[in-house]
Amino acid sequence: MTHASHRRRLGLFVLSGLLGLNTSCAFKRIAINKLGDSLAQSGTTFTSDNDPDLVARALPFGLKMYEGLLEESPRHRPLLLAASKGFTSYSYAFVQQDADEMEDISVEKAAALRERARRLYLRARDFGIRGLETRHRDFSRSLRADPNVAVRIAVKADVPLLYWTASAWGLAISISKDTPDLIADQPIVQALIDRALELQEEFDSGAIHSFLIAYESSRPDGAGDPALRARKHFDRAVALSGGQQAGPMVTFAESISVEKQDRKEFEELLQRAILIDVDSKPEFRLTNLIMQRRARWLLKRVDQLFVN
Repeated sequence: MTHASHRRRLGLFVLSGLLGLNTSCAFKRIAINKLGDSLAQSGTTFTSDNDPDLVARALPFGLKMYEGLLEESPRHRPLLLAASKGFTSYSYAFVQQDADEMEDISVEKAAALRERARRLYLRARDFGIRGLETRHRDFSRSLRADPNVAVRIAVKADVPLLYWTASAWGLAISISKDTPDLIADQPIVQALIDRALELQEEFDSGAIHSFLIAYESSRPDGAGDPALRARKHFDRAVALSGGQQAGPMVTFAESISVEKQDRKEFEELLQRAILIDVDSKPEFRLTNLIMQRRARWLLKRVDQLFVN
């Protein structure tokens, strides 16, 4: 059977289910799972796009499609991962960034956008937890009881879900300073990301190290200087991405250079991020465009971020 024929037959299967024709539940579930597999393995369709605004408008439709399919197949692990990753990425790139840029114009509108971002992050977190529970029963309950013990059950195949669950949860905490119950979940986030690092530190061209650049400043049990720990993660993230990702540079500048009040380093890192050729690594293109936008916004605020 050709790939085109397979797609046509799959479309008929799904259509028959949607129209309520005489298709067995098992047959319908198979069709939904096949479609879910296809959607979850979308490759670089979005990540290589050169138009962030187009992606911002297209993503909500795809995310709602994921949710609809998950209603029919609630334990579809690839779809749960795709939903966790998709909601986290959309919220950070197109909701939280808008909130940050809105801050100087309208505090009320910025607050409303951040509340929306928080809800989306928590939705992403819940999809991630559900994905982990497809292989590890009662994982959520175990995390609440003792996160450091609970994560020991995770294996290398769980790293993508560990990473995206931690990212969504951590980002929700970062914009919820007035929500003590959520802030109290920080040890869970730490356990998830540390286990991911232990299992596959090179995951996704250094994504775990990029996360930890910002996290080290708030790690409650870290040994030594948090800036030095963050620097080690920065160096590793740059090495793993071949210096072709703007994210580590923007994150280090925003979280560490500002904290140290090192304006020179801040500006140099952001200019370095902006100068990355977004076409040199198509798989990084969209992320680099989004982070370069943030770098330019941060440079405009340099006088607000540094006292001298």
